Amino acid sequence: MPNSLACAQDPPATLDTVGLVDQRLRNAGTSGSAPMLEDGDVDPWALPQLKDAGQSWRELSMAGRALQVAAGFLKACGLLGSLYLFICSLDILSSAFQLLGSRAAEDIFRDDVVLSNPVAGLVIGVLVTVLVQSSSTSSSIVVSMVAAKLLTVRASVPVIMGVNVGTSITSTLVSLAQSGERDEFRRAFGGSAVHGVFNWLTALILLPLERAAAPLERLSALALGAASLQPGGRAPDILKVLTRPLTHLIVQLDADVIRGSGTGNATNGSLIKRWCGTEGQTAAGNSSNCGAAAGGPCPERNSPAAQGQLPCRHLFEGTALADLAVGFILLAASLLVLCTCLVLLVKLLNSTLRGHVAQAVRTVVNAGGPRGGGEGGGEGARLGVTGSPSPDLPFPFGWLSGYLAILTGAGLTFALQSSSVFTAAIVPLVGVRVISLERAYPLFLGSNVGTTTTALLAALAGPSHMLISAVQVALIHFFFNLAGILLWYVVPILRLPIPLAKRFGDLTARYRWVAIAYLLLSFLLLPLAAFGLSLAGSAVQAAAGGPLAVLALLTILVTILQRHRPAWLPRRLRSWAWLPLWLRSLEPWDRLVSHCCPCKACSPPQAAAKEAHCFENPEVLASQQL
Repeated sequence: MPNSLACAQDPPATLDTVGLVDQRLRNAGTSGSAPMLEDGDVDPWALPQLKDAGQSWRELSMAGRALQVAAGFLKACGLLGSLYLFICSLDILSSAFQLLGSRAAEDIFRDDVVLSNPVAGLVIGVLVTVLVQSSSTSSSIVVSMVAAKLLTVRASVPVIMGVNVGTSITSTLVSLAQSGERDEFRRAFGGSAVHGVFNWLTALILLPLERAAAPLERLSALALGAASLQPGGRAPDILKVLTRPLTHLIVQLDADVIRGSGTGNATNGSLIKRWCGTEGQTAAGNSSNCGAAAGGPCPERNSPAAQGQLPCRHLFEGTALADLAVGFILLAASLLVLCTCLVLLVKLLNSTLRGHVAQAVRTVVNAGGPRGGGEGGGEGARLGVTGSPSPDLPFPFGWLSGYLAILTGAGLTFALQSSSVFTAAIVPLVGVRVISLERAYPLFLGSNVGTTTTALLAALAGPSHMLISAVQVALIHFFFNLAGILLWYVVPILRLPIPLAKRFGDLTARYRWVAIAYLLLSFLLLPLAAFGLSLAGSAVQAAAGGPLAVLALLTILVTILQRHRPAWLPRRLRSWAWLPLWLRSLEPWDRLVSHCCPCKACSPPQAAAKEAHCFENPEVLASQQL
C-alpha cells in the first residue's frame, strides 16, 4: 500500500512519532505540560531554563560596560516608544472601526423586535463590538437604550454577554502579527484563544440560565437596591492622558453622535468631530469683530463659530471625504503601524530578555505556577513552568497566587481604562515565552473584571436620569464575569479554556489558516448565521439549531470517551476512521487552502504534514510494526 510504505520508510521515526502522539493524547485533558516529553522532544508550551551565554559584568572592560549600558538604554527607549505607538495605533484602529461600522450598528440596535430574542441579542452584542472595536462604546449604547426605555433590562443582558465576547477579537488580531514564526504564533494565538474560549463558554452556559430564571438581572437588582448611589464618581484617565496628544492630532470622533445611535437621536452628519471647545468671547463680541471692518463675512447666528466654538485641529478636520473613506484610510494606516510596532516589540523583547534578566522576569510573573499549570501547593507547585524552583506563597496559601494574578489584571485594566490594550499587550509576551499560558489565563479574567469596574464608575459619572439604568447594566456585566470565574477557574479541573486554547495553538502552528478560520467563524460567520435564524422566528431557530446543538454535544461526548473510556463505546464508535477523510481530518482542507494560497506561510512543515497523514489514517498505523 503506498500510504503504508510512505510512513514505514523510517521505522525509528515512526516509533518516535507514535510515542509523541500518545503523549499528546495523554496530556490533552490536562491544563499544563512538563518542559520535556517522554520521548525527549521539547514541549512548546513550557518556559525553558535560560542560560546566559554572554560575558558577566565583572569580565567586561570599561568600554564594554559603557557600551552595554548604552545599548540597554536604547533598547528601553525603543521598547517604550514602540509600546506607546502600539497603544496609539489600537486607539486609531478603534476609531477606524467606529467610522466603518457605526451606521450598521445603529441600524442593528434600532430593531427592538429582534433584540427581544436572547440569541439575537447575544449575536448583536458580538457583531456591534466587532464593528466598533470598543466594548465601552457598545455598553454605552446599551445604557442609553435602557435609559430611553427602548430596551428592557432583561433584553439587555444577552447584549452585554455578546459585548463581553466581542471584545476578545482585539487580542486575536494582535496574535496574527506573530504568524511569521510558528512556535511564537502557537503560543500567541493560544494566549488570545484562551480569552475568547472563556467568554464563549461563559455566554453559552449563562444564556439559557438567564432565559429560564434571570439570575443576573435579579442579582443586579438586589445589589442596586442595597446600594446608596451618589453620582459623580469618575474613573482614572491615565492612558488617555498619555495617548490623546498624538491620537487627537490624527482624528477625533463625536462621542454624542455614537451614543445617540442606539436611541434614534443620531443625526445624518459625520462622526468626525468638527468643533472642539469654546472661546472666551461671546457671540456678540465675535460679531463685532467681523464684517467689513474685519475684512471677512460674519458667521451665521446659530452656527458653532457664532456661538464661540473653536474648530478641531486634526488631519481630517473639514475633509470632504465620507466617513467610510476616512475609516478605510485609518484602518490601513493603524494596522500597518500596529504590526510594525508589534514586530519591533517582539524583537526587542527577545534581545533584552535573555539569561538572568529573562529568568528573573519569568520567575516573578509566573510565581506560584505549578509545573503542569494552574495554581496549587505542594512540591509540584514549587517547580514552576520553567522547571526551576519559583517563589510561592507559604503553605497552605500557594493556591492564592492565581487569584492575586486576577486582582493584578483587574487593577491594571482599571488604571489603563482599556481591557483591549491590556490583553493585546499580554499576547506577545505569551508568544515570546515571558508569560506562561497558565499565568496569562487569570490575568485575562482579571482584565474582564477590571473593565466592568471602569464601566461602573463611568455609569456613576453619567447624567442623573440614566443613573439607575447605567449602574444596573454595569452590575450585570460585572456579575457575568464573576460567574465565569466561578465556573471556569475556581475548580482546577474545570479550567477547560486552557487545554482548548492549547489545542487551537497546536492547530494554528501546523495549519496557519486555522487562525483566520477561527476569527471568521467565531466573530462573523456563525454570529451572522445565528442572527439570520433569529430573524426567521423562534420555531425555525429551534428546528435548525436544536439538532446541530445535540449533534455537537454527542460528538464531544464520544470524543472524550474515545480518549479516556473507549471500552464503554460500541466497537464502531471507538474511532472516527469510518467517517470520510474531510470530516475527520484537516488535511483535505489544507490541500485546498494550499492550492488557493501556494505560499509557504499557508502550508505546514514537511514533518508535520507527514505526521498528520500517518496519524489521521488509523489503518496506516495498524500496518506498522512497533
